Amino acid sequence: MTHQPMTGALPSLDAAKAQAKALRTSLLATGQDITHSQSLELLAKSLGFRDWNTLHAKIGNGPHPPVALGQLVEGHYLKQPFVAEVLGVTRLSDGRYSVVLDFAEAVDVVTFDSFSNFRRRVTKIVGCDGRSFDRTSDGQPHLVIRL
Repeated sequence: MTHQPMTGALPSLDAAKAQAKALRTSLLATGQDITHSQSLELLAKSLGFRDWNTLHAKIGNGPHPPVALGQLVEGHYLKQPFVAEVLGVTRLSDGRYSVVLDFAEAVDVVTFDSFSNFRRRVTKIVGCDGRSFDRTSDGQPHLVIRL
C-alpha cells in the first residue's frame, strides 16, 4: 500500500525533528526503544513520505511561514491579547507573509476610555518571527504572534 504525501502546510524542519523526538519519547514510555533515526523515518511515513530524506527534501531549508492555515494562535494585536484562527497565509517576498486572523473575541483597537472600536478579523504582513512591520507610536509591532 502506498501513501500519498500530506497536502497542505508541512512542519518546519525544526518542528519535524521535535515531533520525531516526541514520538521517540512516547514510544519509550510504552517500553519501545527506537533510535532517533528510526523516529524520523516513522514521522516521515506518518506524513505520507517514503522516508526521512524525501520529507527533508520536501520541507527544504528555506524560510517557512510562521503559522499554518487553520492553526490556533495567541499573541497581541495593538497590545491587546488575543486567541485567533489563521484564515489565510500568503508568502510574499523577502521572508514576509500576509496573514489573516479571525479573533475568538473581538479586540478593542482604541485606547480611549470614552470610545471603542472592536475588530474581529485582521490582515497583517509579518516576518518569519510572527511580528508585523508596522509599529505603534511607541515602536511596538501592531501584531505579535506567539510562536
